[in-house]
Amino acid sequence: MHHCTVSAWHYATRKPVAIHCADGKITALERATETPPENLWVAPPLFDVQVNGYGGIDYQNDRLTEADLLSSVRQLRRDGCSRILLTLITDDWSRLMAHLQRIKQIRDANPELRKAIVGWHIEGPFLSDKPGFHGAHNPALMCDPTPEQIETLRRITGSDPVLLTLAPERSGSIEAIRLATSLGIKISLGHTNASAETLQQAVEAGATGFTHLGNGCPRELDRHDNILWRVFETPGLIVGVIPDAIHVSGALFRLMHRVLDSIYYTTDAMSAAGAPPGKYPLGNLQLEVGEDQIVRQPGKTNFAGSALRPIDGIFRGAKMLNKPWQSVWPQFTDASANLMGLHSGLEIGDPADFCLLRFREDGTLDSCNLT
Repeated sequence: MHHCTVSAWHYATRKPVAIHCADGKITALERATETPPENLWVAPPLFDVQVNGYGGIDYQNDRLTEADLLSSVRQLRRDGCSRILLTLITDDWSRLMAHLQRIKQIRDANPELRKAIVGWHIEGPFLSDKPGFHGAHNPALMCDPTPEQIETLRRITGSDPVLLTLAPERSGSIEAIRLATSLGIKISLGHTNASAETLQQAVEAGATGFTHLGNGCPRELDRHDNILWRVFETPGLIVGVIPDAIHVSGALFRLMHRVLDSIYYTTDAMSAAGAPPGKYPLGNLQLEVGEDQIVRQPGKTNFAGSALRPIDGIFRGAKMLNKPWQSVWPQFTDASANLMGLHSGLEIGDPADFCLLRFREDGTLDSCNLT
């Protein structure tokens, strides 16, 4: 039996804790008898429900291999994230499902991948095809959802957690939400210009999330009535935000935290995340990433995915809110887990999988290691 004990400052209680582990599980948590180094903290690993690729690996690639997936999830671990929903974006539905089925077979055959890729996020093709609202997705491939498509998605994914982002104003969407929810698929609204009434109908039908509020919409919006204001007034949604200080301004980010009931953080990372500046693929798109970490389609000003590292999202979010990093950590652990009906935490019986954060004397992060 393999035993270990880690002593550090607990992110939530801000008190010294000794975490005892055996055989990959946390077996005891108690107050540390000796004061740990003042710069060493422990927190649960991050959980990102929207990752399109990472570390030079594009999940949309038809030739994706087991080695590619392992490389990406290991780089995510390096950057504080132990679990993801592997995200596939708008494509022809039959191609999309064939690609999903192939990746699932690779994932299912590898224990390390099964631990890291805990489920699937299908973002499209049931999205708005209107300018600005379709974002980097191909509007020509957008379509209305059918019951057969929802049932196919559930059949291919088996009992895995699944998140489906759709625009509820599309014909058949409310019925699709009811069916998907009955099959255990979580529904998130996004890339949408739905009316307040339609948003409310979607929630009543079972939708529980909203995908990356603040993007997937035009840069210029009607000041009196727009998708931001409508979501602010729609209770019952766990709202996703990209905390990179690029996709959402600091002022809007702070306002969201004041008016929304529940917020989770996501990177919406594509293959450039965790990698140096350059050109990277996202499906059929070739995207450019500058020194500023902004992802754009060549020659265009709108953003197309993100190059954010999960751990950086914590500290950028905390900086925008002018709060300690410990107070926003749950947005990238508990809130994202709640969206999917999963558990996140540092408790007895949980996996011995946690972030050890070491800080420099000036308070900046030196390293973040997942045990």
